[in-house]
Amino acid sequence: MKSLILGSVLVVSLVALLVILFKKRIGLAWFTSFGIHLVLAAVGIYIVNYSGWITGVYIPLNPATIGTVSILGLPGVGLLLGLKISLFG
Repeated sequence: MKSLILGSVLVVSLVALLVILFKKRIGLAWFTSFGIHLVLAAVGIYIVNYSGWITGVYIPLNPATIGTVSILGLPGVGLLLGLKISLFG
């Protein structure tokens, strides 16, 4: 019963979000731009992890790190590297 309620809330909120997006003419261009930013963020973290630029530092690919890099861009990668080095040695 609980999963049915949660599923219906999810469906209703998704429909409401789509109505708002298309009513305000934001449409698919926003989704395309957001998708491109997510892919570029993942590629940036992947390059730092496997290029050997800084040895011994690994930034995990999770929603928090990808979100940080997609919002901040290249300085976000520097921020994550600085946090990783200063907090975890």
